[in-house]
Amino acid sequence: MALCALLLLASIGFGLRTYVSFQLMQSAYAAGLPGVSSLRGWMTLRYVATTYRASETVLIARLGLASATDPDTTLKTIAERNDVAPLDYVQRTQRVVAELAPALAESRESTSTSWLGAFGDQFLAALLLYGYPALGLTLFLGALGVPLPAGLLAAVTGSLAAQGKLDWFWASTLAITASVLGDVVGYGLGRLVSVKFLNRWGHWVGYTLKNQSKVEGMFQRHGVLTLLLSRPLVSYLSSVVNLLAGVIRYQLPAFLILTVMGRLLWTCAYMGLGYVVGGDLDAATRFLQNLAGLLISSALLVAAALKLQQR
Repeated sequence: MALCALLLLASIGFGLRTYVSFQLMQSAYAAGLPGVSSLRGWMTLRYVATTYRASETVLIARLGLASATDPDTTLKTIAERNDVAPLDYVQRTQRVVAELAPALAESRESTSTSWLGAFGDQFLAALLLYGYPALGLTLFLGALGVPLPAGLLAAVTGSLAAQGKLDWFWASTLAITASVLGDVVGYGLGRLVSVKFLNRWGHWVGYTLKNQSKVEGMFQRHGVLTLLLSRPLVSYLSSVVNLLAGVIRYQLPAFLILTVMGRLLWTCAYMGLGYVVGGDLDAATRFLQNLAGLLISSALLVAAALKLQQR
């Protein structure tokens, strides 16, 4: 019971942080400078001015503060003094910094690595040319263990959906279906072939002795949670988890339920991230950290609640 309460508090905390990150990312885009999405209430005026190469004096004046204001004062403290919500004041600072730093905006736009740029011309061309079939085939093979950038593909798909080039519903439905199908095929292979065969040929789908020992340790420590958490948290091991689940004859109905749940979390995380951040990869870092914390704590909360109910 105490563990469930702690996990609930952690989920609420990460949920609030994810919401704040989302709000600041959206307002940064509205201000025209995605880089200011990293502004936070704990930052001082001097820190903001130095980071974004703005004049302290001009920043203080544009924020409507007295010229004698201490540059080492945090944004949160200033917000409390003016009876303003810290989030609102940070968003106001974002707009001011964006107006004061046009050169920085041009520099970041010219050097920033976007989802589309990082993805690679060949995969992007295939996704744009063949659309949903390319998406489905890549995620299916990725779930089988073929070394393809499935996570990055899902993020790019979310970005393309935000731009109206793909339909969100059909893309997400296909992503979940293709990934689950790949997991089921991997499970079936595990039931059909021998461990000796896997040790000899399994490296083609990520089945190495090192990964095998990792997954076996996960099964010993976490049991049923391994199937659920290996999708959103350690997806590079999910193909090995599928094979071993087949080898040990894990119950197929339970495997399917946990696999679908895990792929729902995985798809929502990656496609949702791509949809939110659009083309700017740098702006996604803090949001992804908070979102990952939310997903982890929520998954552990669900697992703890199920165990508690069983007891």
